[in-house]
Amino acid sequence: MLVVTPVTADATSTVALFFAYPTAVWRTRDQLAGVLGRGWLWLLLIPSVLGGLIGAVLLSRTDNRNFIQLVPWLVLVATVIIVLRPILVRRDESGSVHPDITVALWPVAIAGIFLVALYGGYFGAGIGILMIGALGFISRGDIRHVVALKNFLNLCMRGAAILVLVLEGNVNWNYGVPMAIGGLVGGYVGGMISHRANRTVVRSIVIAIGFAASAYYFWKLYGPAAVRTSAE
Repeated sequence: MLVVTPVTADATSTVALFFAYPTAVWRTRDQLAGVLGRGWLWLLLIPSVLGGLIGAVLLSRTDNRNFIQLVPWLVLVATVIIVLRPILVRRDESGSVHPDITVALWPVAIAGIFLVALYGGYFGAGIGILMIGALGFISRGDIRHVVALKNFLNLCMRGAAILVLVLEGNVNWNYGVPMAIGGLVGGYVGGMISHRANRTVVRSIVIAIGFAASAYYFWKLYGPAAVRTSAE
């Protein structure tokens, strides 16, 4: 990715990683039982698709990289939210996968999902953790249901984004094809783990990935290599 422009790198990564979601959704489809076709799902799906589309258009038409400074902080905050979810959100012991928020809070939920999807269509680093963090306030169900819903919404959001990126010619397929193959395999394996593991294991894995991703982006931005580059 170092030999292509930042926009092409982001676009190629978005297209390649899209292929992780069909296999992940397939492996976690049991967790979505009773969800597909529900009216409330459209309230999350529409802003996800619109956010992905608009984010991809912005990526294709602009080259502003200043927002990268926010990435590690966004991922860190989302991970902390996931850690505190048992305290912040009372879990539904009935196992219901349906949202349990008041009508007055739905506009806030929709706006939150739209902003996450907008970020996902534009850049997308750590988008899985951010989406889980947002959905954690909307759904009081098992973390595995939240992960499955995240997979579905990200599939639709990324699908909308890649339509724009491919049509705009921003994708480098020499990099994208092997990355897409890796995404297919990774999505299937990740979905299988999420499907078979108990909720404590899934939650621990999500938190570990979140903190690791946050640390990685902090290192890229503020590590010795970044300091040397800025000094030059």
